[in-house]
Amino acid sequence: MTEDIKMVMDMTSESMVKTLFHLDESLAQIRAGKANPRMLDSLTIDYYGNETPLTQVSNINTPDARTIKIQPWEKNMIGPIEKAIQNSNLGLNPSNNGEAIILNIPALTEERRFDLVKQARAEGENAKVSIRNARKDAIDQYKQMQKDGLSEDMEKDAEADTQKLTDEFAGKIEEMIKKKEEDIMTL
Repeated sequence: MTEDIKMVMDMTSESMVKTLFHLDESLAQIRAGKANPRMLDSLTIDYYGNETPLTQVSNINTPDARTIKIQPWEKNMIGPIEKAIQNSNLGLNPSNNGEAIILNIPALTEERRFDLVKQARAEGENAKVSIRNARKDAIDQYKQMQKDGLSEDMEKDAEADTQKLTDEFAGKIEEMIKKKEEDIMTL
């Protein structure tokens, strides 16, 4: 394997790893009826004029399976945090006891569970498209290398290796989606 082919393979692999990381982040924000602090990862708070992630202005924990407790480091941040949660698309109603914000995670209806499974599958499909695009880019580069003097056998071997890599990552995506579906559908 030439140095150029190895470089393309490494870039393709790196791109696919980033896709898996992004999928993991996306799936973490799909709530499954259980309290999970990662549901709040996308929330930002107006902290003295700067948009700051919620995790940088408060402690977030789960006292039980259906409750998230947000303890701001400064009491004057309770209002902005409460407002950010209400304006988010999480569908949660914060309750404020003056010290902390409590989020009660409601049990999911069967219909809502099916909607969340569809959403998870859509995220999985987007990840698969991204992986296929990375494969296509690599194959295009191999074809260009062949025009520039790479042997046809080496080009075909590189394509086969890239396809194996693509299949491996597609399998990982399937596992992640299956695990999330089980998590959503478990009562």
